[in-house]
Amino acid sequence: MVCLEKTGIYCTHNYLPERGGPMIKGKPLAANLLLSLGTGGLAALLTQGAGQVYGALRQPPLSLPAWVFPIVWSLLYLLMGIAAYLVWMRDSTGRNGALALYALQLALNFVWPLLFFNLQNYALAFFWLLLLWLFLLVTTLRFFKETPAAGWLLVPYLLWVTFAAYLNGGVWLLNPGT
Repeated sequence: MVCLEKTGIYCTHNYLPERGGPMIKGKPLAANLLLSLGTGGLAALLTQGAGQVYGALRQPPLSLPAWVFPIVWSLLYLLMGIAAYLVWMRDSTGRNGALALYALQLALNFVWPLLFFNLQNYALAFFWLLLLWLFLLVTTLRFFKETPAAGWLLVPYLLWVTFAAYLNGGVWLLNPGT
């Protein structure tokens, strides 16, 4: 069988010739999805009422309606979990470092809505988001080194966090004293 190493998706050690494709390992995939979606779900649970907080703020141009955010974040957490799974399945020396960075950026991600919605500290949330963006960029680059597919799966997340930083910065500037 052919090893499609350049795609970064699979190689002969996890290839099912009779099915003509990669073998998906259910437990590691479920664990990675549970970690990412669980992190997002817990943050959402702890920030109930975020839509009302967001709706009451003066917002910068290009702001989206509050109902868009849970949909986008759910999709992003799904992509994150798949990306982490792809890196987890790699047998490489850089895998553990890439996954440690992933866990760190996921922890930073978890804290941001608590700062923004619960504490309503928009300045701190903005700088926290910049820190998240930096760790996410490094994580994305490391994921690309492990498997390009995993890196590409994080690109929408990186773009969204960039947009979120714009929104957070705008809220901070447009709502002084809050």
